[in-house]
Order: sequence, then structure tokens, then C-alpha cells
Amino acid sequence: MNGKSAKMPLATVGSRALTPAFTGSLGNIEAYIAEVNRLPILTQEEENRLAKDYQEKNDLMAAQQLIMSHLRLVVSVARSYLGYGLPHADLIQEGNIGLMKAVKRFNPDMGVRLVSYAIHWIKAEIHEYILRNWRMVKVATTKAQRKLFFNLRSHKTSDTMTKAQVTELADKLNVKEEEVLEMETRMGGHDIALENQHDDDDDANFAPISYLSSENAEPTVILENRQHDRLQSEGLTAALDKLDARSRRIIEARWLHQDDGEPATLHELAAEFGVSAERIRQIENAALKKMRNTLQTFS
Repeated sequence: MNGKSAKMPLATVGSRALTPAFTGSLGNIEAYIAEVNRLPILTQEEENRLAKDYQEKNDLMAAQQLIMSHLRLVVSVARSYLGYGLPHADLIQEGNIGLMKAVKRFNPDMGVRLVSYAIHWIKAEIHEYILRNWRMVKVATTKAQRKLFFNLRSHKTSDTMTKAQVTELADKLNVKEEEVLEMETRMGGHDIALENQHDDDDDANFAPISYLSSENAEPTVILENRQHDRLQSEGLTAALDKLDARSRRIIEARWLHQDDGEPATLHELAAEFGVSAERIRQIENAALKKMRNTLQTFS
């Protein structure tokens, strides 16, 4: 599939050849499929023996034989996804990755054939590939949305759906009508350029970049916000640490009270410390001046 002629080694189980050498150029998808379809299918006994060799002895040749004998399965599964507009060769390649993952995890003692186990891994890889490449803005992000996406694609018979069709499909898929309509809208949308593709200044104002951009993402704004946060945390702590206990108590009561509470009044603090309200005001002003000098080192 990479454009080069490939020769695969001859492998046997007993007297039967399992992986005959690829004889032609694999530069096109038709040649690859033709060669894959020539590969013989393993019996259950051969499959179990190879799986155990790989599982117990890490025999990579056994794993290769398991993979080779199931390549036609990948081709068959990938063919059913051609309606998504993606290259058949790419779908097969992704499916092959799923097949390799299945072989790696396959346990012959489970009592099922590799074909039944591998098909789920093959479809999973192809599904992920389709969702990654279907559109720049993803149409399905959750497991439920992915399931609905593929079911909707396979059940839709026309570009637009009537109310009756939506109801029928929702009942068939056991989902809400709103979910069907939302997924149909996503699937029917088109990609648009983030930036204006023309030189017309008037159109530039309507390009997504003009209203999706955030001023908070500007580097200068980010640096200013970080500096502000540092001033609020480190600077304030350092400034308070330089105050004596009484001054700190006054500042905290007057300026750093809880949001749901009221700041202490001068008279309340005067009664607490046994001084006049004017004296509290003087201590407060002196403390604030001292804190400003400390905070300058963080600006």
C-alpha cells in the first residue's frame, strides 16, 4: 500500500502454507486487495496454536500469521465505510491497526474465534479515524454521539428529514427526537474558513476570526493578569507580614473582611484596642502607606 513491491515470507502450520509471498506490485489498492484475498484462512486449531505461541512465547511470526490471515476481514469492513468520502486505502490502514491491537489482546481460551473478537477493534479504529477527519469541527465527541452519528448515516435515506422520519428514526435508535435533529444539523453543516479569504475589508468583519478571538488571549493581557495575580497573592502576603499585629488586625478588619460581612468601623476597632477612632485612622493610614511601599517591589 506504500507504492513499493513487497515480498512476504512463506510460513506454514504443518504442511499448509499460510502466508504465500505477495507476487505483484502493491502500488494500488486493487492490487493489494487482490493479494489479500489470496491468503488462506486459518482453521480454529491453527488459530489457537498460533495465538498461544504469541501469548506464551512472544512469537512475532505467529502474530504476523494471525494478522495476515485476517487482512481480508479489514478490507471487507473498510468497504462498508466508503460513504464517508475518505480514501479506501486509509480506511484499510486504520482497520489494520485495529486488527493488530486485537491480535495483541486476543486470548484463545475465551472460546471465540479471532474474527469475532477482531471486528470490534477494527471498527473502533475506523470510527475514530472517520471522526477525526470528518470535519475540522468535530460532529461527535461523546460515546453516545458517536453511536448516533454512525447510525444516522446508515439510516438516512435523503438529505433532509421530515418530522415523521425523525420520529421513526428516534424510536428505532431509542434516542430523543431532539438528539436526532441536533446530529443531523451537525452533519449537514459545512466547514468555513476561520479567516476572510478575500481582500474586501467589509467582509473581513464577518469572518469567524473577528468575533471568535478573545482579548484575554493576547500575550500582553496574559502577562498583565499574571502580574496582577502575583501582586494579589505574594505581594499582599509580604506586605501584611511587615506590619505589627495591631496594624495587621486593623487592615484585615477594614479591608480584607469576608465578602458576606461588613468592614469594621473605626469606632468598633477603637473600642477593641482602647484608643480613639482618630488613632485607629492614623494607624490605618500608616499601615496602608507601608504596604504600598512593599507592593511596589512586585509591580
